[in-house]
Amino acid sequence: MLVKLIFPLLALIGGMALATQGQINGGLGKKVGVIEGSFISFSIGTLVLLFILLFFGNGNISNISQVPKWQLIGGLLGAFFVVVQVIVVPKIGVSASLMAVIVGQIILGAVIDHFGFFGGQRFPIDKQKLIAIVLLLFSLYLYMKK
Repeated sequence: MLVKLIFPLLALIGGMALATQGQINGGLGKKVGVIEGSFISFSIGTLVLLFILLFFGNGNISNISQVPKWQLIGGLLGAFFVVVQVIVVPKIGVSASLMAVIVGQIILGAVIDHFGFFGGQRFPIDKQKLIAIVLLLFSLYLYMKK
């Protein structure tokens, strides 16, 4: 029961952190430049993760040589997301940016689930999911419409 509450709550807090990060990174990028702001943000995050790794890590980082190389692009995708955030948030705002991000995540997530890409379990797209995706796109359109 506790796990059923903690994980969704943790995800909710993570989403709130993303909203905060978007505004902070957007402001940073306006002051120091898009690439520079992205670099600063990622550098600070990297230092924090290094500290956490040194004091709390219990895995085996040397196993990096044993993972498929495509699994190493997560950092590249994260860097891309931060750059996009720095560019987009000052132009359309935090809420519109996050709404577009969430719609993009759900659409690609549904495709990944449908085909079982990257070694995941297959969860086929059915008529109900397709209708939900179309409604998400429509809601994004309505949200962005002036």
